[in-house]
Amino acid sequence: MSKIFLRGALAAVALLGVAQMAAGHGDVTPQPVNTDALPDVGEEWLTENPYREEKAGYETWLTAVQIGSSGFNQNCARCHGLGAVSGGLAPDLRFLEASEYGDEWFVERFQHGYTQDGTTKMPAFGEVLGQKAGWAIRTYIETRPEDGALDAHSERLHAIRDELASGSVQDPAALKSELEGISKEVKTASGAPVSDSVAFEASLILTDKPETWKEAADILTVGLSASH
Repeated sequence: MSKIFLRGALAAVALLGVAQMAAGHGDVTPQPVNTDALPDVGEEWLTENPYREEKAGYETWLTAVQIGSSGFNQNCARCHGLGAVSGGLAPDLRFLEASEYGDEWFVERFQHGYTQDGTTKMPAFGEVLGQKAGWAIRTYIETRPEDGALDAHSERLHAIRDELASGSVQDPAALKSELEGISKEVKTASGAPVSDSVAFEASLILTDKPETWKEAADILTVGLSASH
């Protein structure tokens, strides 16, 4: 998870420069998304996200978040913003409700794109990337934290990061438990029950093995920097 998170974050930073050079946001060449690890959902497009935890289970949900993060950073970040935080060029997708209403709007745009006054504002991704990729991206988007969601925990997360980076962690299990507790308090903009925050990401990777301490510290460093 950590390697996927860091690759996605670095790719998104690189895409920021590309976005600043783009004349519009219809000139995107869809990049393929590997969805082999996700269960099939049939050929007919659904109207509700099949990969939410309450429907598909935790492991499938987590896999969808991972795949969706990669798919979003490759295909959507240059227009819809790093971590799905829009800079105004395109809608801020984090605020789509994690419900059938939000799903219907998302899947319509994902399938068919959007054209205004003869200009393609968003290309059609449906036929190129497929339904599984679309719902994985949707799953990632709806787990994004709302603005300022980490502010109340920023000081403590920086302290945890510093302890992990020092390589002299006394009780990694306690830090893991604390990160899990913090992650449960981080709210999503969509109303989804679980936020894919840096606290959540770091808690997933952290074990009693020292090599995971640095990985967790790197996740916190990148994530806390991006949140500001």
